[in-house]
Amino acid sequence: MSELLPPSVVSDVASRLVLWIARHWLAMFNTAWGLYTVLPFLAAILMYAGIEGPAHIIYAIYSFTCHQLPDHSYFLFGPTMTPQAPELMAAGAPDANNLFLFRTFIGNAEVGYKVALCQRDVAIYGSVFIAGLIFAFVREKRIVKAPSLKVYFLFLIPIAVDGFTHLFGLRESNWWLRTVTGAIFGVASAWLAYPYVEDAMQDVIETETQAQASASR
Repeated sequence: MSELLPPSVVSDVASRLVLWIARHWLAMFNTAWGLYTVLPFLAAILMYAGIEGPAHIIYAIYSFTCHQLPDHSYFLFGPTMTPQAPELMAAGAPDANNLFLFRTFIGNAEVGYKVALCQRDVAIYGSVFIAGLIFAFVREKRIVKAPSLKVYFLFLIPIAVDGFTHLFGLRESNWWLRTVTGAIFGVASAWLAYPYVEDAMQDVIETETQAQASASR
């Protein structure tokens, strides 16, 4: 049975790991958001290619984070990317009045195959990813500052109005409104969070670097 590592070695490894994460947090975030946005499209591509097993796994995983309603989702490889409920039901989707069953409709060769995230979520997570890429280019110049909460809440108004008025039956939303309001929300959220995370990580880098320098003396 091997001996446990000395505490000094464990501490050094932990310090280096913390420092690595602090230096590469944005790349980690961008990779995660990029994968999270791309995989739902991969599900539709896999269905079209006849590789249904992995596709169903992706749909199942994302069903816990998104309603996946077909008439609120993009479809690939069909006559239109934004089919509505009548077209979907004509192609074999369950009754749209039964949302639990309706959301399970993935698609077929007639209408194409559903992206595993709804249009609004694609816009939100996709815009967070794009905002993260932009932040990677501008953060060294220190020109990006987080907005005040009052300004941030202004950016929430479009998505709140669109979502709640549709939810309570006051009006019908559509794909481009869901996309635009979702993108505004995603960009605003990244703009609010990333400068604070960057400042916190810079503090960690400074603290860990000083600690390592002191330990090496």
